[in-house]
Amino acid sequence: MSELKVRGFSISIDGYGAGPNQSLENPMGEGAGGLHHWFRGTRTFQSMIGNEGKGTDGPDEDFAARGFENVGAWILGRNMFGPVRGPWPDDSWKGWWGDEPPYHVPVFVLTHHPRAPLEMKGGTTFYFVTDGIESAYAQARTAANGKDMRLGGGVATLRQYLQAGLVDEMHLAISPVLLGSGESLFAGLDLNAMGFRCTRHVPTPSATHVVLRKD
Repeated sequence: MSELKVRGFSISIDGYGAGPNQSLENPMGEGAGGLHHWFRGTRTFQSMIGNEGKGTDGPDEDFAARGFENVGAWILGRNMFGPVRGPWPDDSWKGWWGDEPPYHVPVFVLTHHPRAPLEMKGGTTFYFVTDGIESAYAQARTAANGKDMRLGGGVATLRQYLQAGLVDEMHLAISPVLLGSGESLFAGLDLNAMGFRCTRHVPTPSATHVVLRKD
């Protein structure tokens, strides 16, 4: 049965999933580059950028690789697809990852502005959903065909799905970084009341990996 899972989502010690003043040059916001240090060194990430055979093993790699297992569809907020705001001026922006994104399955992008589906190399097709998070969830679940759906973020998107009670599991990588401001993932949310429990926690030099699962 399909579940909606957050995998490999990095947050700071003080709970921010992105820093302030995000831009094309600084997509994660000021000071947030260190959030993903744990991921960038793994074999999984290195293979994504064409460095096959490079990268580290160990718990960081285990969590990185697990994030792509049994995934039949993704859901992304518009910011995770690109920095373009408002109506799409044209179809020139095709995402952060070039001609062959690392998803290799259907990806449903939340937006207020219609755009035709975008088919990319390697099996990724971006579908732009304008009628809300429940519609994206339903479409992704159908596309996943029994596999899991991965919720890719960003912070605002995760919060919407948490508030709607649609997230089944979260793997968070808590990085040893203090941001002080930005986008807080859990502000005003009672995860205990939502039914989440910590089922696993694994520290590494680069992050503390925490798995939260709904009862």
